[in-house]
Amino acid sequence: MTTSKKDASLASKILRKLGSSPAQKSVAGSDLSQAKKKPTPAPKKKK
Repeated sequence: MTTSKKDASLASKILRKLGSSPAQKSVAGSDLSQAKKKPTPAPKKKK
């Protein structure tokens, strides 16, 4: 199951917050690793 966009945003905020405990950061990192990734665009071909 992937992490929702809202939950991924909250996890990102926790990771940036200086006062977050290592345990909170661990859980937030895990959530982000399960978040749905945006597909990378295909490289443009040179003419």
